[in-house]
Amino acid sequence: MPAIQTLAPGTPLADRIVREYLSDVASRWYGRSASPEEVDQALRDEPYDDLKGSTGVFLAAMEDGLPIGCTGIRFLDGVAELTKVFTVPSHRGRGVGTRMLRAAEGVCRARAIHTVRLDTRAELPEACALYERNGFERIDAFNDDPYSDRWYSKRLFVR
Repeated sequence: MPAIQTLAPGTPLADRIVREYLSDVASRWYGRSASPEEVDQALRDEPYDDLKGSTGVFLAAMEDGLPIGCTGIRFLDGVAELTKVFTVPSHRGRGVGTRMLRAAEGVCRARAIHTVRLDTRAELPEACALYERNGFERIDAFNDDPYSDRWYSKRLFVR
């Protein structure tokens, strides 16, 4: 089972998995393989350099020294927003996404955060199924992200 660890945004391993994530979602959006230039633009459009320190955390599932999954946690006024939840296609269906969500929830509980939310798209059915299987409920839009058409939230019990 892969180890979950914190990676600093902008490091080679973090950038590697984020670029894989962006390539995957951009390719689905365009209906074809995204070009390196399109992935570069997506990285500029969706920075993740704030996922460190008091504003967030970037987690990666690691196997044989390489990232096979990731999720970012952004801390926003007592609420956590998950971003860039991703498992490489070769490892989907093996529980990596569930482990990433549980690790993210653990980070949130340790900070006494009671609500976790995220946005996604209907064209990512495996992501929607993952969130619903793990207790996330659909909610009204909490942002105006032009690439999102589904929003989810989960209430955490913090001791």
